[in-house]
Order: sequence, then C-alpha cells, then structure tokens
Amino acid sequence: MPFFRLSELKRHHLNPHLSSGEGPVIEGHYMYFRINIKRAGTGSEMHYHPNELMTFPITGKINCVVGKERQIVPPGTFVHVPPFARHSFKATEDGEVQYLYIKDRTWTLIGAAADESLPDEAPSATQVAKALQEGKWPGKAKDPEKSQAIIEGLGRCFYPMIEFLDAPGSSAHNEQWVEGVNLAFGFLESPSGHESGADVSAREQFLYVIQGVIEAEVDGENKKATAGDVIHVPKGKAYRWRVGDSGPARYAMVRSTPKLEAEIERNGAADNWRG
Repeated sequence: MPFFRLSELKRHHLNPHLSSGEGPVIEGHYMYFRINIKRAGTGSEMHYHPNELMTFPITGKINCVVGKERQIVPPGTFVHVPPFARHSFKATEDGEVQYLYIKDRTWTLIGAAADESLPDEAPSATQVAKALQEGKWPGKAKDPEKSQAIIEGLGRCFYPMIEFLDAPGSSAHNEQWVEGVNLAFGFLESPSGHESGADVSAREQFLYVIQGVIEAEVDGENKKATAGDVIHVPKGKAYRWRVGDSGPARYAMVRSTPKLEAEIERNGAADNWRG
C-alpha cells in the first residue's frame, strides 16, 4: 500500500527502557518511517544504535543532544544522527513534540544505553518489555568502557531548513537535501502545478506532506495527499506527483542510498523489532 495517514495507525512504544517516545511505524524495504511522539518534559536517555537516524520536528520543540552538542530544536530544523552517535531527544516543558523519525533497516528500532555495550543482535520490543517486567536491564551488563557510542568528531548535525513551518512559501520550486551514509533527507517547497515522477524509481522514497495538496500516483494507485499523509514509493516502481491548484505545497522526503541498498541486499533487513 503506497498511502498512509500516520494519525490513523497504531502507536508503538518500542524502547520503554530508554525513552517515553511512541508512535506508528511504516516499514519500507530499506528503512523505517514513523512519527515519534513525546509528552512535555519527557524523552530519551543517552543512547545509540548502529543504524543512521534522521529526524525533523513537526510540532513542539526538542531538547536535543547529538554527540557533545546540545540545541533546542524547533519545527523546521533537521537533525542528523550518524550511526553509533550518542544522542538524546526530549520534549521541552512547553508541550508535546512530534517529529519525523527515519532509520535504516541495518538494525532495528531498539537502541542501547550509552553506558552499555551493544548486544550481538538487537532485542525485540517484546524482549525489552519482558526484561523490564522481570526487573532486568536489557542489553549486556553495564560497562561504559565497552560502549561503542561515538561522542567526539561527529561534525555539525543540526540543519535549519526553514524558520517556521507556516512561513510564506518559496517563489519557485526549492529543495534542500542532506545525504548521510544510508539515507538522504530533503525539505521541499513547490508551487501549484509542479510535477515530478519516474517510470522506475531509482531509490526507495517516502514523502510526508506538511502543507498543501499533492496529487499522487504510485504503481497505478491514486490519492490526493494532504497534511499528515505519507506516500511510499518502493524502489523500481512508477510514480508521479503534482502539486494541486489550490496553492503551494511544503513536504519532507527521505530516500535510500546505493550503499544502504547494497548492504540490505547482501545481508538482509533487520525485522525483529516487533518481537
């Protein structure tokens, strides 16, 4: 199915040992795409994971740490978390935060605390819940010296894309992209009538509508996507989208990289997050 509305999907609380965050999950072939939701003043402990993480707040503000850098991140600022980077995301006391949360599938959605060694295999959400119920801490024994979390030398991980998500639109089609090792994130603005597409998509893609209407067709299925809708384009499928005549559109996109695709095809995708 190429079309989703995140607010209508089941929420999952996958890391109760590390985070208050919960939200729906869309599982692509190469990546997970979700909205992560955290109540005011709550969030995650310092943790890490082998897969790359890309985030973009839609509502609320994040008290965010990546490596050693801390920022208060508002809607419109993209945050890149490289593989193994130590990080923490907490909603400020102002209110709830909701942010796009995309991970590659070289590992699951379950992380490890920054002061523990990484498990040989990612535990599932069911295993984490069972360990918590039994009074055990998931993962291996606490041993900061064996932690693989990266703190130093990460470079700049915060990328302001737009000052406010409801700011006036660009006068023309405009794209801003940040490409990591496994995933690429784009913030796009397009005027009415702007079209894009391909008979064969070179990469797996997800598109999240922030504002406006996008008339989409994916592999023969059609939908008028509005704010909060997600469009999924598998690699190799035909797609077309056109910005509706009612006004400009503002949207976020993420796509796989050739490196990620080669690794998944070689080793397979992590699939045990549910348990």
